[in-house]
Amino acid sequence: MTEEVQRNYLEIDSIQDLKKVIKPDGDYSLNLQEPINFQLNKFFYKNIGKNHKWIDRLVWTETQWIDYVSSKNVETYVFKFNADLAGFFELISHSEKKEVEIAYFGLLEEFHNKKLGSYLLSQAIQKSFKPNVNRVWVHTCSLDHKNALNNYIARGMKIFKTENIKI
Repeated sequence: MTEEVQRNYLEIDSIQDLKKVIKPDGDYSLNLQEPINFQLNKFFYKNIGKNHKWIDRLVWTETQWIDYVSSKNVETYVFKFNADLAGFFELISHSEKKEVEIAYFGLLEEFHNKKLGSYLLSQAIQKSFKPNVNRVWVHTCSLDHKNALNNYIARGMKIFKTENIKI
C-alpha cells in the first residue's frame, strides 16, 4: 500500500530572523552529546520516529550508526527534564555550502503538547548559526507531528520547496 506524503523544505538565512522562545519553567537542560553515543541517537530515532514512519535508519548496522555520529560534521544535542530524556536534535554541517541541516528533531511522546517543541527548535536554529553559516534548513512532512510545519514557520523559517512523494 502506498501513501502520498507532502514534504516541505524550509530555511532561515539569518539569526536575526529567528523568533526565539524563552526556556520553559522547570529543570530543563540542553547539552551537546559528549562523548558521542550512537545508542542515544538510535534510541531517539526509534522512539520518536515510530509515530512518524522514520524508517530509513532502522536497517543501519552498529557500524553505520557509529560512523554517522562520529562524523566531524554531525552534532547531537540532548534535551532533558531533570535527569529524564525529553528530546534531541541532530545538526549536520555542510561547511562547503556554509549551511547547517537540522537532520532530525523531536520530543518523546510524554513531552508533547507542553510547548517544548518551539523552545527546542529555537535552540536548534540558534546553535546552527555558527561563524561562516549563512543558512539553516530542514525538511518536514505530513507524517511528522501535526504542529511541526507551523513550528518551523513560527520560528522564522520559510518554505522554499514542496513536493509530494509516495511511500
